[in-house]
This record gives sequence, C-alpha cells and structure tokens, in this order.
Amino acid sequence: MQKIIILLCAVLCITRAYAQDNFKITVKDKGNNSPLQGVTILVKGTGIIAKTTENGTASLNNIPAGKQTLIIRNVGYEEQLITLNFPLKQTVPLEILLAASEDELEEVIVSSTRTSRSIQNTPTRVETIELEEIDEKSNMRPANVSMILHESTGISVQQTSATSANASIRIQGLDGRYTQLLKDGYASFGNFASGLSILEIPPLDLSQVEIIKGPSSTLYGAGAIAGVVNFISRTPKEKAEFNFIVNQSNVGQTNIGGFGMQRNKKFGYSLLALANFQKAYDVDDDDFTELPKTKDFTIHPKLFFYPNERTTLVIGNAFTKSDRTGGDIFVVNSNADANHRYFETNNSIRNTSTLDFSYKTNEKDLLKLKTSFNYFKRGIAIPDYRFDGINYNAYTDISYLKNIENQSLIFGANLVYDDFQEQNRAVSLAKNFTTKTAGVYAQQTWDITQKFKLESGMRIDFVNYFNANYSKNEAFILPRISALYKFNDKWSSRIGGGLGYKTPTLFTEQTETFQYQNLLPLNQVKAERSYGGTADVNYKTNIGEDWMISLNQMFFYTRISNSTILLQDAVGNFHFENTSLPVQSKGFETNAKIIFKEYFKLFAGYTFTSAKADYLPVIQNIRLLPQNKLNLALLYEKERNFKMGLEGYFTDRQYLYNNQQTNPFWEFGFMAEKVFGKVSVFVNAENFTDTRQSRYKSVVNGSHLNPTFDDIWTHTEGRTFNAGIKLKL
Repeated sequence: MQKIIILLCAVLCITRAYAQDNFKITVKDKGNNSPLQGVTILVKGTGIIAKTTENGTASLNNIPAGKQTLIIRNVGYEEQLITLNFPLKQTVPLEILLAASEDELEEVIVSSTRTSRSIQNTPTRVETIELEEIDEKSNMRPANVSMILHESTGISVQQTSATSANASIRIQGLDGRYTQLLKDGYASFGNFASGLSILEIPPLDLSQVEIIKGPSSTLYGAGAIAGVVNFISRTPKEKAEFNFIVNQSNVGQTNIGGFGMQRNKKFGYSLLALANFQKAYDVDDDDFTELPKTKDFTIHPKLFFYPNERTTLVIGNAFTKSDRTGGDIFVVNSNADANHRYFETNNSIRNTSTLDFSYKTNEKDLLKLKTSFNYFKRGIAIPDYRFDGINYNAYTDISYLKNIENQSLIFGANLVYDDFQEQNRAVSLAKNFTTKTAGVYAQQTWDITQKFKLESGMRIDFVNYFNANYSKNEAFILPRISALYKFNDKWSSRIGGGLGYKTPTLFTEQTETFQYQNLLPLNQVKAERSYGGTADVNYKTNIGEDWMISLNQMFFYTRISNSTILLQDAVGNFHFENTSLPVQSKGFETNAKIIFKEYFKLFAGYTFTSAKADYLPVIQNIRLLPQNKLNLALLYEKERNFKMGLEGYFTDRQYLYNNQQTNPFWEFGFMAEKVFGKVSVFVNAENFTDTRQSRYKSVVNGSHLNPTFDDIWTHTEGRTFNAGIKLKL
C-alpha cells in the first residue's frame, strides 16, 4: 500500500511539473478574429520557439521558472511582446490578437485588377513596386520612372535615340507598343507619345507601381498584349504631408520638385510640381551628345471631394512641357558653323484632364465612373526635316463592383477615341490615323475555398480605325482566366492566360529611330492578335526569428499573329504590312528575396527570354533583346535613420539590326541615404564602372554634317554620380 501511495504522489508531481512547463497559446487576426497559421512564438533568451498550427494554436514546453518575455511575430502583422511569470496555471490557451501592420496593408492592396483586393488573395499575378523602393529609385533619377522600370526583373528600358535619349519599355522581350502604360488607370502614354512616355512620368507623387505581365486585354483593351504597368498616385490623408527634393548630378542634370497633400472631412488636395534641367553632355568627346540639353516642367494638381461617407469625386489636370535638343554639341550650345550643323529636337506639350467618381452603394459594392481627355503635341526636327503632330485621346469607363458571398463581380463598359493628326502636311501624305473603340466587359473573382480562388473575365471590343487610305471595322472577343491555389502558408501557385490585340500604329521603336522620315501612311494594315499566359510558384518562410526567405518562379509564353512589320521599298520609303508568320516569346523569371533581422535585404532576379519572329530572315531572334539578364541588390537599412545599397546587373549578348552581336556587360551602382529628422541627404553612383557603348565602338558614324548612328544597346552616358537633399514635413 505504501508503494502505491508513493507512486501516485510521483505521478501527481510529474503531472504538476509538466503543467507548469507546458504553455498553450492561440493567435488570431485582430481584424476578423480568424486563427493565424505559421505565427512564430519565441521565449526571449531561451532558444524556445514554436509555430501555430492551422487552428492558430501552439505549445511551448520546458519554459524556465520566473519572468519570461514572449515574442509573437508574423509577416504583415505588428510584433507583440508579452511578459508572464512562470510557472503559470492555465485552464484555457492564452488568446493573442495580432494587428495587421499599416505598412504591410499599403504594400499588398492592388487596384489594377479592379477588385482592390490584397495581393495575397488575387488570382491574377500582380507584381508591386512599393513606396520604399520608389523613394529609393527617385534618389537615383528624380526626373522620371525609367530607373524604377529598368531595374525590375523581366522589364527593360530600350533607348531609341543616340542623341536625344528617348526611350521605350519592353516586357518579356516584346516591343513597347505591346505594353499598356497607365497612370491611375488612365491610358495617356501610347502611340505618338510612346518614345517620351516614361520620360514624362515623375516618381515623386507615386505610392506604388503595379505590373501585370502577360495578356491583359480583357481588363484594359488594345495594347495590353505583353502586360500592363499602372503608376498609382498617392491620395491625401488627414495629416498633411509635404515632400521636397533638390538633386544635382555630375552629368549636368538638376532636379527641383515638391509634392504636397492633405484632406479633411469634405475636401482634399494634392499637388505635384517638378522642374528638370539637363545640360548637353558629351562623355566621349566625339562632339555628339549622349544626353541632350533639356528643360521640362510638370505640374499636377488634384482636388478631392467627399460629399458623404459613400461618395468621392476626384478632379485632376496634369500638364507637362518638355524641350530636348541633342546632336552636335556645337550646335546645341549655339556655336553652329559650316562644319557643325546636325541637331535633333523634341518639343512636346502634354495635358491630361481627369475626372473620377466613386459611389459606394453599400458597404461592399462600388459604382465607378472614370473619364479623361489627353492632348499631346510633339514636334521633331533634324536638319532639312521636321515632323509635327497632335494626338487627342478621350477615355470613359463606367463599372460596377458587386460583392456577394465569396465572390466579386465587375460589370463595365468603356469608350476610347484616339486621333492623330500630322501638321503641315498634305492630306494625301499625312500620317493621320483615328481609332474608335466601344467595349463591354465582365469579371468574376470567386473564392471557391480558402485555398482555391478563380478569376475569369470576358471583354468584347468593337473597333473602327481609319485614315484617308482605308477604313476597317473589327470585333474582338477576349476571354481571360486566372487561378490561385494556396497549398499551405508557405506554398502557393498562380496560373492564367487570355487573348489580346493591338490596333495598327506607325509609332514603334524602329520608326522612332529615324524620326518617322520617309514613312508612308498606313494602308490596309489590320490589328495584331495574341494569346498567351503565365504560371508561377511562390514560396515564403521564416527561419528562426531572424530570417525571412521568399522565392518565386514564373514561366511565360505569348504568341502574336498577324504581326505588323516595317518594310522599305526600292525608292527608300518605309511602310507597314501584316505577315502571316508569328512572333513568339517564351521564357521564365526567377526572383529571390532574403531578409535578415529586417536590416539586411538581398534581392536576386534572373530572366531568360527567347523571343523570335518567324518573318525575320536567317536570324529570327528579336533585335536588341538579351537572352539572359541578372539583377542583384543588397540593401542595409535602419528605418528612418540610414540606408545604403549595392546593385549589380548582368546583360547578355544582343542581336543588332545588322545581325551583329553585342558584348555582354555588367553594370554596378551604389546608393546611401542618411536621415536627420525631417531632412535626408542622399548620394548615388550609377554605373560607377563606366560601362558605355562607345567603349566598344563609336556610336556615331560618318561626317559631322551627315552622321548615322548605331543601334543603342547599353548606356551611352557612362558613369553618373548625383547627390541631393529631401525634406519631408
């Protein structure tokens, strides 16, 4: 009997000791009270760690007696610290509510899919460039967004002029005309404006950039074959914000700009103003500019009205004036003589007026009306030749978002009018062209389960395009489907595809290089059509309390039929024709992000692109397109204190239009920024190893009076150093 009593006492003691050592916790989302899986819980200074299961619970064992601090962490949520005195009597698990991080909420909400869902729950694959990175790239090039896009995986900025530095962008190896550029959902940057578009979008007022790669015509109509880039502006908050920047570079560029915004209950405003000045810059002393003499100015006021909690009205007007002169540096600097007379000028005026009306019919449903009118005037001049034109663009879109249980439904219609008129040219020779489009669309986003989400849509566009030579009417039925599957809290996958089209245009990268000289008006050219898709796998995990790793592997494919190709006749005139031979682009992108203790961040991106045009003789590779590109960036940052970064980019060989191949090359950059309260000082060294095309071969050929220029395939200006001051109030 004595032995039994001793045994029972031992069991009771062991059980009591286990109860003291074993601690249970349940973690939930503070917003919706749902359990959170994969939350990391650490006992500070002990090495004890646990993660929550699918029902949000976790157990921690062998916690030492005395006061202990528990650290609860999860990506996208504010960290929470709790101090408890162990051993602790516990009848039910301790419940912890984590609040979502405000920074993370801003980071993951996307609007380009029209549903304004979080990126984690959007079946369509959307890449976002967040405010932090935009701010960093703005230090490097405050004048425009070219640096933001140039350093993104799968996107390249293609310079189209040797002396004036005009540029276009490519996604997945396809020409710039296949990418739709948007500002807050408005398409004001295509066709005649394409060579200057990314040079006239300042980054100072942006909150994020959203990129959809692959066919997106179901959402945005013509021109979204390769993808969509949507530049999202900041919206005013109750607390006023004022940002100012002054920047100076060694290549003679000066930038002065400011952005301010504020709102109250009924009224708000934002205002962007930016002036850029660039001196003529000749780095290789060949008497021709690598950077043109430039003066441009942008002002963009917006007024926000909030008549009640359900209604928002936004009225905006963006005005940009730009004057760019490149060529012989003697001419640019007003020292022309008999031996120096070559120049290239680009003078443009852009004015875009927008109206955006939103009305919440209830807490979840939204009626939206967007309308804009864009005026773009551009003049191009070289010796003995001038090209002037005006492009008018009007856009109206009305949509209704209906949210029901587990579904978001969008119904909409839009009208697009695009008209180009060449000035000072006989009607029979003018490159005039008009396009009218009426479209209807519908989209369903369905949360079939917590793990599986499906998005499907359909657009029907009726298009009429014409000039003095011909007129055509075409109808396009554009289905699209995307799916998201979450295997668990670490693994997810997206797959999607659809159809697309592009109406005819004279304004491409090739025609931009010769200023549209000897280019005949379009005649009997039809729209191009496409199909394609993307598929990806995403992995994200935390390792211990210090490491976060994110990996994404994406594959893409696009096929364009009825392609328009540029041909030259026996007398030297250029014209476009359709070909039955397709263009195909396929490849993959690999992206990795590693974060250590939130201070060190390593980004790596690799792109493999195989894009070929079957109509090209002998070598069918798309010109000026590297098959392999590698992006590397290492950043150290102490938030609101100091940051510094080192970047490296590798670009593989490219085929030129003369069928020659370029050299592969590396370029490197360095940046640093120090914050002193409301003032920050930054320095930047872009391409400090001085990679430039003239180191391999002279870009300019022939005499000063009648020069010709090689295709541009890398930097022309060489290394660039700049420094500046930012003030945030």
